[in-house]
Amino acid sequence: MSRLPAGVVVVAVRWRGLDQAMTASAVTSVSLDPPMLLVCVHADARLRDALDDVDTWTVSVLADDQGPVADWLSSPGRPAIGQLDRVPHERAPLSGAVRVRGAAAWFECRTAQVVPAGDHDVVLARVLAAHEGEPDAGSLVHLRRRLRPLR
Repeated sequence: MSRLPAGVVVVAVRWRGLDQAMTASAVTSVSLDPPMLLVCVHADARLRDALDDVDTWTVSVLADDQGPVADWLSSPGRPAIGQLDRVPHERAPLSGAVRVRGAAAWFECRTAQVVPAGDHDVVLARVLAAHEGEPDAGSLVHLRRRLRPLR
């Protein structure tokens, strides 16, 4: 599977007064009508626990220059409090979760269904809102265990 290129995103949720975020590369469009996407979250992740309580969250599609953001938000042992202090971000209006500034695109989502799948859970969501970033923003791709910019 390391040979299959995958887009890199940040999934974020506002939970119990704190922002939780994580890097993910298992995300895809599911449906255009209605607009839906899915993201896979490790069953033991803090963010996965948050999704049991909060049904609205964001996806920031990282731009080609946001490798450091992806690295930080995938680092084991990063603090639960203040983990976004070093990441430029803003609040999304519908979900209240953060979206990463400078991303190539953003989605605000509402969980529709969670399906257990091995050590991950597949989270299916309705897209509540979608926004495109700067037209010249590239994308960040995960390929062969490395992040690679794509223009």
